Amino acid sequence: MATFPERVFSGVQPTGNLHLGNYLGAIKRFVALQATRPCLYCVVDLHAMTLPFEPAQLARTTREVTAAFLACGIDPKANVVFNQSRVAEHAELAWVFDCVARLGWLNRMTQFKEKAGKDREAASIGLYNYPVLMAADILVYRATHVPVGDDQKQHLELARDIAQKFNNDFSASIAAHGHGDAFFPLPEPLIQGPATRVMSLRDGAKKMSKSDPSENSYIALTDDADTIAQKIRKAKTDPEPLPSEVEGLAQRPEADNLVGIFAALADETKANVLKRFGGAQFSAFKSALADLTIEKLAPIRSEMLRLSADPDFVDSVLADGADRARAMARPNMDAVKDILGLVR
Repeated sequence: MATFPERVFSGVQPTGNLHLGNYLGAIKRFVALQATRPCLYCVVDLHAMTLPFEPAQLARTTREVTAAFLACGIDPKANVVFNQSRVAEHAELAWVFDCVARLGWLNRMTQFKEKAGKDREAASIGLYNYPVLMAADILVYRATHVPVGDDQKQHLELARDIAQKFNNDFSASIAAHGHGDAFFPLPEPLIQGPATRVMSLRDGAKKMSKSDPSENSYIALTDDADTIAQKIRKAKTDPEPLPSEVEGLAQRPEADNLVGIFAALADETKANVLKRFGGAQFSAFKSALADLTIEKLAPIRSEMLRLSADPDFVDSVLADGADRARAMARPNMDAVKDILGLVR
């Protein structure tokens, strides 16, 4: 069986107003991973086009996400930081994968059903086809590991299915062109930590989202200390004190969410957090959570504001990253063309 050098790929959509869920569920883990493997971190601006958008806002939020990457500690020299649309090979490989993937696979994607809502006929083809482009994002670099939240795990499974089918369908040509028994790896998910899916502060059954009509449902990375404290103080809870054991969080989604946020920010387990706060009323726990959140996010906010005032530097990071990304993607795309018999 073919072996592949380890490489991490992940992306964040530039939909604006990055929040605590983006940080704990993705960017904080990106920072940790850069010490263990070569990493590519992409602002997936093509994915942001699958829903209605304003062009000027897309440009602004692409730079905002890049600034957040840098402010949170991602090193653009040690890693490849770029925006997706600068590397045409993503879209080129997506068409190949459109011809490999099967309609039934996409029909099973639950996130399309959630985002399209009741009027599926009015949804864009891009929204429906989003998981195929995500597969191309990953596999154009032959990435082996992808840090994803629970909500993206199904999409990564589809990427694995596409890679496996490509390897099977064209196995003879893959071998004939000197690539052994497989051209694409089957990328593995990296899902770990106490807050891989951060929920709304107003409803523990809903994922934290900047599209929520209530700004009190999420903590933006650019919120100041007073705003953070106020939002946590208003966070929905139940009347019971915090349990002393993790099992006591079952059927208590809001309590579980707040404990998970504290644990992720403090780099602790939920069990350790409950050893400290078990039996406490939420007022005391919320106060400690607010202090911790402010402590962790204040430097990020400050650096994001500094970088937002220097768009030329942010653009230079994206341009350099795109050059390095293309240097990896183009040989892989050329090899795919050779395997498929496309004359180039």
